Amino acid sequence: MADLSARSVVASTLLGTVPPRLPGRLLVAFAGEFGIQAGTTRTALSRMVDRGELRHLEGGRYELAGDLLARHLRQEAGLHPIVHPWDGTWELHVVPPGARSSTDRAALRRAAGHLGLWERRDGVWMRPANLAPDRLPNARAIVAAQTESYVASPTENPASVLASLYDLAGWSGRAADLIAELEETGTERTTPDRLADGFVLAASALRHLVTDPLLPPELEPEGWPARHLRTAYDSYLGDYQAGLRAFFRRHTMSDASVPRVEGHGPTMTP
Repeated sequence: MADLSARSVVASTLLGTVPPRLPGRLLVAFAGEFGIQAGTTRTALSRMVDRGELRHLEGGRYELAGDLLARHLRQEAGLHPIVHPWDGTWELHVVPPGARSSTDRAALRRAAGHLGLWERRDGVWMRPANLAPDRLPNARAIVAAQTESYVASPTENPASVLASLYDLAGWSGRAADLIAELEETGTERTTPDRLADGFVLAASALRHLVTDPLLPPELEPEGWPARHLRTAYDSYLGDYQAGLRAFFRRHTMSDASVPRVEGHGPTMTP
């Protein structure tokens, strides 16, 4: 298991908690399972408050703020997507001619990714029109400000268009690996003495789930594993949460909100 920083453990744990707040003593205790000293975690909490990543609430609780809170909201939307029946049309967003700053380009790329749009070529973003058109208003506003939007019906075979936009085999292969890991070794990682190991597995599965391209059934390749992965993750999560509750009971006299962990430290470290 890779070494995780105190900030990474705190951020990842709160990203997976609904609502995204926990007592500081539980964050400190949980970070200790990764070999992180209590003083190190308390310093990380203070610095995250100073950077606007956390808010320190009365009663010694901490909750997500700023960009991490926005990420939490996107994650929840990805885990509970609103998917509509597909009528065969596609969302199409085209950047009009003209100079744009590198900052604007980067913002558009991030926003398009959050909305599940894929780049056909430079300045052209699209996906099947089966998701709620008002999803993620902040990301939608960025895309609307920089592109012209259309409803399109490609003359090419839709499966061919999709294959040119998204690495279906790559997503499917990683999902299959995670399903096998969750079903074959997941249970042994949910006991209170293996929470750190289980945290990393849950994080990996959830990270992949929120990148699900949310294909219309008409475009799903044979054996597409998205639903199987969600089922395997939900089953594992129930066992993992039970292990966390047992761990938290050792540090408090009452049940605590139990994390649904997401992400592992190195990808979140600034």
